[in-house]
Amino acid sequence: MTEPNILVTRIDNRLVHGQVGMTWVNTIGANLIVVANDDVSKDSVQQNLMEMVIPDTVGIRFFSIEKTIRVIGKAAPTQKILLVIRTPQDALALIKGGVPIKKLNIGNLHFAEGKKQLSATVSVSQDDIDTFNELHNMGIQLEVQGIPNERATDLMDLLAKA
Repeated sequence: MTEPNILVTRIDNRLVHGQVGMTWVNTIGANLIVVANDDVSKDSVQQNLMEMVIPDTVGIRFFSIEKTIRVIGKAAPTQKILLVIRTPQDALALIKGGVPIKKLNIGNLHFAEGKKQLSATVSVSQDDIDTFNELHNMGIQLEVQGIPNERATDLMDLLAKA
């Protein structure tokens, strides 16, 4: 697998929305968004909604986790990729599959019953905590950052305080 030009890998359970589609894309200079999600890869309604919030100059692809693992190494060097995934478990699957991710931007994980709130936008279940610990032990840098001009916070620091 050649090294794809992944600028940012973002965990956001909303996947692509206005904040990702405009602010992140413009700030990092991405020209391709890859949404790696098994459900969305088969859901044209969700795909159409996500396509509506990105600039016309930016491409978007919707792949399953498995297809992302298979094809991302074929990306051209000119493709500046924003990789968007829904969960830390998806990140772990991609990394174990050989996708060269060294840093994760954690943008949004909704609060739900049984989750611990770490920040205004990030809440985690015990499974999420276990997965983040595994990612951390693999040497993956984990940063909570909602928008690009916000200071990033080390997720492990937030977990230590939880």
